[in-house]
Amino acid sequence: MMIVGLTGGIGSGKSTVAGYFKELGVPVYNSDKQAKKLMRNSKKLRKAIIKLLGEDAYIGKKLNRSVIAQKVFNNKELLEGLNHLVHPAVKQHFLKWARKQESNYVIQEAALLFENGSYKNYDKMILVRAPLSQRIARLLERDGSSESEIMARIKHQWSDEEKSALSDYLIDNIDLEKTRSEVALIHRELLKISG
Repeated sequence: MMIVGLTGGIGSGKSTVAGYFKELGVPVYNSDKQAKKLMRNSKKLRKAIIKLLGEDAYIGKKLNRSVIAQKVFNNKELLEGLNHLVHPAVKQHFLKWARKQESNYVIQEAALLFENGSYKNYDKMILVRAPLSQRIARLLERDGSSESEIMARIKHQWSDEEKSALSDYLIDNIDLEKTRSEVALIHRELLKISG
């Protein structure tokens, strides 16, 4: 089975693209959602996160996402520490999930595949891109974050130029119909090479 990485800068529309692949019957693993689930439900991970970020990282059993974001996006060591805890747990969970799928290929959707070096572990890489102004507008609408908070998060990610050079497929997610047809094209090609 072929393993395909799907990534893109925050607000580029990774989840929209992932949804189009799902519509075509491709199993898609959403790393961000699974990471939050693991951070909530894994006692071992929860204990390590509290040790790193303090008791206020959780409110009862729930993640205190605003406190965590505030701490890690302003402190590189804490961000790296959190990533060193969460990424291995997600990787292990993904591989277990992938083994259960019956498909020519599976997709793992994740934001930081280039930044953390894990892009090297995939058979193919798909990069979703969108103009910065469009990404910011989407995030302002979606998250209710301020523009400066959004820019702080973007600053922690590689540029599209850097990621494009290492990607097998590029999807410019500006017009949804065009995006959908690009997904269908890539899907046919991936089926051909994975079959």
